[in-house]
Amino acid sequence: MIIGVLNGPNLNLLGTREPAVYGTATLADITAHLERVATELGVQIRAAQANGEGQLIDILHGWRGEVDGVVVNAGAYTHTSIALRDAFTATALPFVEVHLSNIHAREPERRHSMLASASIGMVCGLGADGYEYGLRGLVRALGSRRA
Repeated sequence: MIIGVLNGPNLNLLGTREPAVYGTATLADITAHLERVATELGVQIRAAQANGEGQLIDILHGWRGEVDGVVVNAGAYTHTSIALRDAFTATALPFVEVHLSNIHAREPERRHSMLASASIGMVCGLGADGYEYGLRGLVRALGSRRA
C-alpha cells in the first residue's frame, strides 16, 4: 500500500512559521516521523508539498493509480478550494484531512473545510502528531475496505 502525504501552501515554513500556532516541528521532521510509522504499518509514503493550488491538483492527478489514499494538509486551500476538493473526487483518492491547529477554534474564515465532506475523516488541533493519527486511520480504513 502506498499513501500520499500532500502539504499545501506555507507548510514548507513549518518550524519557523508562527510556532505558537503551528509548533516547532519542520515539515522534514514530520515526514521523517511518518516514514518510520509507515514502515511499522508495512506501507510506503510519497510526500509532496506545493504552494500553488494548481500544483497540488497536478500532484493529485499524478498520484491517480499510484497511491491508495492521501493524508492531506491543504493549508489555507482547505477553506477556499472547490478545485482541490473536485480533484479528490475526480481521482477517487480516499483521504484524511489533517490540520496542526484546531481550525474550529480559529478565525471564522478558517472554521469551514471545503474538503471535509469528501474526506474519510479529519484530525485537527493535535499538532504534528495529527499526521501520524491521520496516517494510521487512513491505513486502517483502507484495510477495512479491502477485507
